[in-house]
Amino acid sequence: MPLSPAVMEPVDLYDMFVNSPSLTSDDITRILKAASGHQASEFERIVENLRAEATQTGDVQKAARAGVGLFFVGKPDEAAALLDGNPDPLARYYRAQALSTLERHDEAAREFEQAAGMGYDRIGCTLRRAGELRLLGRLDEAEQMVRSTGGEGARRAEYSYQMGSILADRGDAFGAIEYFERAVDMDQHHSRALFSLAMQNSLHGNDDQAIRLYERALSKPPYYMGALLNLGLLYEDRENYPAAEYCFRQVLRFDPRNERALLYLKDIEATSDMYYDEETLKNQARMEQLLSRPMSDFELSVRSRNCLANMEINTLGDLTQISEQELLAGKNFGETSLHEIRNLMAAHGLSIGQHLHQKPEHEPIFSPQDLSPAEQATLARPVADLNLSVRSRKCMTRLGITVLGQLVSRTPDELLSAKNFGVTSLNEIRQKLGEIGLKLRND
Repeated sequence: MPLSPAVMEPVDLYDMFVNSPSLTSDDITRILKAASGHQASEFERIVENLRAEATQTGDVQKAARAGVGLFFVGKPDEAAALLDGNPDPLARYYRAQALSTLERHDEAAREFEQAAGMGYDRIGCTLRRAGELRLLGRLDEAEQMVRSTGGEGARRAEYSYQMGSILADRGDAFGAIEYFERAVDMDQHHSRALFSLAMQNSLHGNDDQAIRLYERALSKPPYYMGALLNLGLLYEDRENYPAAEYCFRQVLRFDPRNERALLYLKDIEATSDMYYDEETLKNQARMEQLLSRPMSDFELSVRSRNCLANMEINTLGDLTQISEQELLAGKNFGETSLHEIRNLMAAHGLSIGQHLHQKPEHEPIFSPQDLSPAEQATLARPVADLNLSVRSRKCMTRLGITVLGQLVSRTPDELLSAKNFGVTSLNEIRQKLGEIGLKLRND
């Protein structure tokens, strides 16, 4: 069921967030749920007031709560600055998360270590620190650190999530999926495990399952921005534009300057103004299906059937691309067979050779003799090697583009004319092609 805003009972945010001597995980969950729902503006006011008071008085406890609150409302840069050096272990733990969100993984790893040393959940901090090392590319060290948590760590969903992430980075998709599923079994709301599992399903074409997993990842805070973006793209591909728009606007609530969400939302708004001739699309699909029908589907004389097989004419579409003279030139193919084929084609609203003079829609821009073996090998690589986003991959499938040679034969305008293909996808493809020394036609 599409993501929709949750309806919940109001909570006393000030009392819970400001006056509580310590914040439990349940407290944080309730605060996050309220802060991301209809009490969002109230929570933001509380956080800003706390920050002002902390600045005026130098109160480190208020600074700690204000910094944690800034992280909750999607301001990791301000949270990291305010929490720097704070003696509260909870503050240091959330500063580490803020640094991770900002992709300052080396600093985040040190901050998780500091939080553990100050007494904040040693196992949890160790597992999160291992995740930062993994994101720095230090996979063996990360795995060793995860395993160092022993049986106590293995009983946590975070352990399985980190092991799955390590295997995914090593290219072991099936091993990763097994660990991600184990993490979700242990904690059905582990947003990062659900996100990773959804990503794996999407990569393997299981979009229905990916949507369900993304929705589960977003059913309870904290909300993972990557999940919102990817779910929005999957909704958009299903032409569920209101749900897609809701996802992108939710991202912008937490991060008003998120470039991807802004561009995706602009594409959604442009799509809503476009008119699609559904009847034309249906007719095109019916024609493609008709032209692909094999000759074995039709009752023909033995002579006609054998003659067509000898000329490698296997479908009705093949007959639209050959002339009557070429048919008659075939061995044992005479006027009787020609008349039989004419009647067959007419019965389906077609004629022999009707597509004979149509030029290929996309002629190759390179001929093999003009290319070196290395260049030929590059153009023969699958488009999947580019590791494109969900939207771009879907558009490549829709356009029938499977290898790089087919992609670089297209112009930017041709790609932009495809449904759901916007400037964001075009820029992504240009960047990916540029990394391997290729570009689109006319670029």
